[in-house]
Amino acid sequence: MKTVLITGASSGYGRATALHFLAQGWNVIATMRTPRAGVLPESDRLRVVALDVTRPETIAAALEAAGPIDVLVNNAGIPSIGVFEGTPMDRVRDVFETNTFGVMATTQAVLPQFRERGSGVVINVTSSVVLGHMPLTAVYKASKMAVEGFTASLSLELAPFGVRAMTVEPGACLTTNFAATATNDAPLDELVPAPYATWAKKSMDSFMGQDQFTEESDVAETVWRAAHDTTGQLRFPAGPDAIWLAQAK
Repeated sequence: MKTVLITGASSGYGRATALHFLAQGWNVIATMRTPRAGVLPESDRLRVVALDVTRPETIAAALEAAGPIDVLVNNAGIPSIGVFEGTPMDRVRDVFETNTFGVMATTQAVLPQFRERGSGVVINVTSSVVLGHMPLTAVYKASKMAVEGFTASLSLELAPFGVRAMTVEPGACLTTNFAATATNDAPLDELVPAPYATWAKKSMDSFMGQDQFTEESDVAETVWRAAHDTTGQLRFPAGPDAIWLAQAK
């Protein structure tokens, strides 16, 4: 019986992915910054473990508690929507600390056991923003593009040891409340300087008016497929809008 460790499993894609792997008979280590009862069903194949990807000591403790794992899903991340000119640099650093450096830190901590065993899979969840030109996402896209580049090179380093690395690129999913949380509890207009206001509203209206969106289940199923892929595919778009962008690119 194989084991998957998923970061950011308290909601959204992470929670859906944990439920999907659990339904397929895997052992699941569902990690979250603040474990809460009732987020996931009770099961003798599921363990909820505290892990904050920005704190190395919690990464080490979580991996020690988890024991050997077969797949690492780096899903934890924070969104950011706004005009770059109006985005404080402290916010920029927070986004990179979680979305980029957190992915690298968790991956680096797992690699010794994968390399020594000669098997293992690293799946980094990025975003469809890397597939197209999307406004109001400069900081978020930069953090995810960095992970795309990191994973592409990492996959080459790990191949001689039988370890695989790839990215899953979810499309826009309204049920994860991305827009509501992307501004870090600040109203969007606070991150949009007045000269940008009309353009920003038009951009947001266009985004909300698109006719294809991604479901959380699309991402969970794509992560599952990536974990079992043996073709060497590096990038896996998830959801109809992401697949369309990937094909149009």
